[in-house]
Amino acid sequence: MPRPKRDLQRADLRVDFISGAVAHRFRFGGGRGQDLAKAMGFRAGKTPHVIDATAGLGRDSFLLASLGAEVTMIERSPRMHDLLLAGMEEARLEDGEFSKIIARMTLMLGDAKELVPSLSGEAILIDPMHPPRKTTALVKQELRQVREIVGVDEDAADLMRVALEHATKRVVLKWPAKADPIEGIRPCSHQIIGKSTRYDVFMTV
Repeated sequence: MPRPKRDLQRADLRVDFISGAVAHRFRFGGGRGQDLAKAMGFRAGKTPHVIDATAGLGRDSFLLASLGAEVTMIERSPRMHDLLLAGMEEARLEDGEFSKIIARMTLMLGDAKELVPSLSGEAILIDPMHPPRKTTALVKQELRQVREIVGVDEDAADLMRVALEHATKRVVLKWPAKADPIEGIRPCSHQIIGKSTRYDVFMTV
Protein backbone atom coordinates (compact mmCIF):
# COMPACT_ATOMS: atom_id res chain seq x y z
CA MET A 1 0.00 0.00 0.00
CA PRO A 2 1.45 3.40 -0.94
CA ARG A 3 2.24 5.91 1.75
CA PRO A 4 -0.64 8.34 2.29
CA LYS A 5 0.14 11.79 0.95
CA ARG A 6 -0.61 14.36 3.60
CA ASP A 7 0.33 17.98 3.66
CA LEU A 8 2.30 19.37 6.54
CA GLN A 9 0.73 22.42 8.15
CA ARG A 10 3.91 23.53 9.93
CA ALA A 11 6.26 25.79 8.04
CA ASP A 12 9.47 25.09 9.96
CA LEU A 13 10.57 21.79 8.40
CA ARG A 14 13.26 22.30 5.81
CA VAL A 15 16.05 20.35 4.15
CA ASP A 16 19.39 21.87 5.11
CA PHE A 17 22.65 20.45 3.77
CA ILE A 18 24.93 23.35 4.66
CA SER A 19 24.56 23.79 8.43
CA GLY A 20 23.68 21.94 11.59
CA ALA A 21 23.95 18.17 11.97
CA VAL A 22 24.42 17.51 8.25
CA ALA A 23 27.39 19.83 7.88
CA HIS A 24 28.92 18.52 11.12
CA ARG A 25 28.60 14.92 9.94
CA PHE A 26 30.12 15.92 6.61
CA ARG A 27 33.16 17.54 8.24
CA PHE A 28 33.71 15.31 11.28
CA GLY A 29 31.72 12.12 10.71
CA GLY A 30 34.60 9.80 9.99
CA GLY A 31 34.41 9.47 6.21
CA ARG A 32 34.35 5.94 4.82
CA GLY A 33 34.72 4.52 8.30
CA GLN A 34 31.09 5.37 9.12
CA ASP A 35 28.67 2.48 9.48
CA LEU A 36 26.54 3.61 6.53
CA ALA A 37 29.51 3.84 4.20
CA LYS A 38 30.77 0.41 5.21
CA ALA A 39 27.32 -1.10 4.79
CA MET A 40 26.99 0.39 1.31
CA GLY A 41 30.28 -1.14 0.19
CA PHE A 42 32.63 1.85 0.27
CA ARG A 43 36.25 0.85 0.65
CA ALA A 44 39.63 1.90 -0.65
CA GLY A 45 39.40 2.26 -4.40
CA LYS A 46 35.70 1.34 -4.47
CA THR A 47 32.86 3.85 -4.68
CA PRO A 48 29.53 2.28 -5.64
CA HIS A 49 26.77 3.91 -7.65
CA VAL A 50 23.99 4.30 -5.09
CA ILE A 51 20.22 4.42 -5.33
CA ASP A 52 18.57 5.92 -2.24
CA ALA A 53 15.07 4.52 -2.70
CA THR A 54 13.53 6.41 0.23
CA ALA A 55 15.25 9.79 0.15
CA GLY A 56 13.38 11.54 2.96
CA LEU A 57 15.45 14.50 4.17
CA GLY A 58 18.34 13.45 1.93
CA ARG A 59 20.95 13.28 4.67
CA ASP A 60 22.26 9.80 3.88
CA SER A 61 22.36 10.64 0.18
CA PHE A 62 24.37 13.77 0.92
CA LEU A 63 26.83 11.83 3.06
CA LEU A 64 27.34 9.19 0.38
CA ALA A 65 27.73 11.84 -2.33
CA SER A 66 30.27 13.64 -0.13
CA LEU A 67 32.32 10.42 -0.23
CA GLY A 68 32.36 10.55 -4.02
CA ALA A 69 29.35 8.42 -4.97
CA GLU A 70 26.89 9.21 -7.71
CA VAL A 71 23.56 9.00 -5.89
CA THR A 72 20.10 8.70 -7.42
CA MET A 73 17.48 9.73 -4.87
CA ILE A 74 13.85 8.67 -5.13
CA GLU A 75 11.07 10.34 -3.13
CA ARG A 76 7.40 9.70 -3.74
CA SER A 77 5.94 12.42 -1.53
CA PRO A 78 5.55 15.57 -3.68
CA ARG A 79 5.86 17.76 -0.59
CA MET A 80 9.10 16.11 0.55
CA HIS A 81 10.39 16.19 -3.02
CA ASP A 82 9.87 19.96 -3.08
CA LEU A 83 11.70 20.38 0.23
CA LEU A 84 14.60 18.33 -1.13
CA LEU A 85 14.78 20.42 -4.29
CA ALA A 86 14.88 23.61 -2.24
CA GLY A 87 17.62 22.27 0.02
CA MET A 88 19.68 21.06 -2.91
CA GLU A 89 19.40 24.41 -4.67
CA GLU A 90 20.46 26.26 -1.51
CA ALA A 91 23.53 24.01 -1.20
CA ARG A 92 24.33 24.36 -4.91
CA LEU A 93 24.40 28.14 -4.55
CA GLU A 94 26.96 27.82 -1.74
CA ASP A 95 29.48 26.82 -4.42
CA GLY A 96 32.72 25.14 -3.37
CA GLU A 97 32.47 21.70 -1.78
CA PHE A 98 28.72 21.80 -1.37
CA SER A 99 27.94 22.47 -5.02
CA LYS A 100 30.27 19.63 -6.09
CA ILE A 101 28.47 17.22 -3.78
CA ILE A 102 25.03 18.29 -4.99
CA ALA A 103 26.20 17.78 -8.58
CA ARG A 104 26.56 14.07 -7.76
CA MET A 105 22.98 13.87 -6.47
CA THR A 106 20.03 13.28 -8.81
CA LEU A 107 16.49 13.54 -7.44
CA MET A 108 13.50 11.71 -8.91
CA LEU A 109 9.82 11.99 -7.96
CA GLY A 110 7.93 8.72 -7.95
CA ASP A 111 7.42 5.30 -6.41
CA ALA A 112 10.74 3.47 -6.06
CA LYS A 113 9.05 0.13 -6.74
CA GLU A 114 8.27 1.39 -10.23
CA LEU A 115 11.49 3.36 -10.84
CA VAL A 116 14.19 1.03 -9.51
CA PRO A 117 13.79 -1.58 -12.31
CA SER A 118 14.71 1.05 -14.90
CA LEU A 119 17.78 2.29 -13.02
CA SER A 120 21.30 0.94 -12.72
CA GLY A 121 22.57 0.81 -9.16
CA GLU A 122 25.22 -1.29 -7.49
CA ALA A 123 23.93 -0.57 -3.99
CA ILE A 124 20.36 0.31 -3.04
CA LEU A 125 19.62 1.97 0.30
CA ILE A 126 16.17 1.58 1.83
CA ASP A 127 15.30 3.58 4.95
CA PRO A 128 11.55 3.21 5.47
CA MET A 129 9.59 5.19 8.01
CA HIS A 130 10.29 3.01 10.99
CA PRO A 131 7.62 1.22 13.04
CA PRO A 132 6.39 2.98 16.19
CA ARG A 133 8.83 2.72 19.04
CA LYS A 134 8.12 0.22 21.80
CA THR A 135 8.99 2.84 24.40
CA THR A 136 6.92 5.87 25.33
CA ALA A 137 9.73 8.31 24.57
CA LEU A 138 8.67 11.12 22.27
CA VAL A 139 10.01 10.95 18.75
CA LYS A 140 12.03 14.00 17.76
CA GLN A 141 9.88 16.83 16.43
CA GLU A 142 11.58 16.73 13.04
CA LEU A 143 10.84 13.03 12.59
CA ARG A 144 7.23 13.61 13.62
CA GLN A 145 6.98 16.28 10.96
CA VAL A 146 8.41 13.98 8.31
CA ARG A 147 5.94 11.28 9.29
CA GLU A 148 3.08 13.78 8.93
CA ILE A 149 4.16 14.30 5.33
CA VAL A 150 4.96 10.77 4.19
CA GLY A 151 2.94 8.56 6.52
CA VAL A 152 4.18 5.02 7.23
CA ASP A 153 5.90 2.79 4.68
CA GLU A 154 3.52 -0.15 4.80
CA ASP A 155 4.95 -1.49 1.53
CA ALA A 156 8.56 -1.72 2.74
CA ALA A 157 8.67 -5.48 2.16
CA ASP A 158 7.49 -5.03 -1.43
CA LEU A 159 10.17 -2.39 -2.04
CA MET A 160 12.81 -4.68 -0.54
CA ARG A 161 11.83 -7.47 -2.91
CA VAL A 162 12.08 -5.16 -5.93
CA ALA A 163 15.46 -3.87 -4.77
CA LEU A 164 16.81 -7.37 -4.18
CA GLU A 165 15.86 -8.31 -7.71
CA HIS A 166 17.54 -5.33 -9.35
CA ALA A 167 20.58 -4.31 -7.24
CA THR A 168 23.76 -5.55 -8.91
CA LYS A 169 25.76 -5.85 -5.68
CA ARG A 170 23.79 -5.22 -2.50
CA VAL A 171 20.70 -3.85 -0.79
CA VAL A 172 21.01 -2.14 2.58
CA LEU A 173 18.06 -1.79 4.94
CA LYS A 174 18.49 0.96 7.52
CA TRP A 175 16.43 -0.06 10.53
CA PRO A 176 16.17 0.55 14.29
CA ALA A 177 18.81 -1.51 16.08
CA LYS A 178 16.31 -3.45 18.20
CA ALA A 179 13.46 -3.71 15.70
CA ASP A 180 12.26 -7.05 14.39
CA PRO A 181 13.22 -7.95 10.81
CA ILE A 182 10.77 -7.08 8.06
CA GLU A 183 8.54 -10.08 7.44
CA GLY A 184 8.43 -11.69 4.02
CA ILE A 185 12.03 -11.12 2.89
CA ARG A 186 15.03 -13.42 3.09
CA PRO A 187 17.56 -13.16 5.91
CA CYS A 188 20.29 -10.59 5.45
CA SER A 189 23.88 -11.55 4.63
CA HIS A 190 25.31 -9.60 7.56
CA GLN A 191 24.58 -6.65 9.82
CA ILE A 192 26.36 -3.54 11.03
CA ILE A 193 24.82 -2.55 14.35
CA GLY A 194 25.16 0.84 15.99
CA LYS A 195 23.74 2.24 19.21
CA SER A 196 20.30 3.07 17.80
CA THR A 197 20.50 2.04 14.13
CA ARG A 198 21.47 -1.13 12.34
CA TYR A 199 22.20 -1.81 8.70
CA ASP A 200 20.97 -5.14 7.36
CA VAL A 201 23.10 -5.91 4.29
CA PHE A 202 21.74 -8.21 1.60
CA MET A 203 24.36 -9.25 -0.93
CA THR A 204 22.96 -10.00 -4.37
CA VAL A 205 26.11 -11.47 -5.94
